[in-house]
Amino acid sequence: MILSEDRQSHWAHVITDAVWNDDLVDFTDEDMALRLAKQALVEFVKEDSQIDSAARQKVSSLKRGVMEGTPEWDVLYRKYYEEELKKKERP
Repeated sequence: MILSEDRQSHWAHVITDAVWNDDLVDFTDEDMALRLAKQALVEFVKEDSQIDSAARQKVSSLKRGVMEGTPEWDVLYRKYYEEELKKKERP
């Protein structure tokens, strides 16, 4: 998934406003907070895309040829997605 500049900006504002309104943090530089929120969003989407691709590759490499959209494919995709996610979480 690719986030347009407008969507990045929108979500960065939503995130920073939510943290500010919940009194979780006080920003000394709102522009920096927005830039960091955008950067975090972009990194998250990039990592999620990599995990998604790896999980899809694992399912498609199975010899029995599981078709996308089937319940079996969904179960296997979730399983492989979780495995890849756990790999990324390790230090």
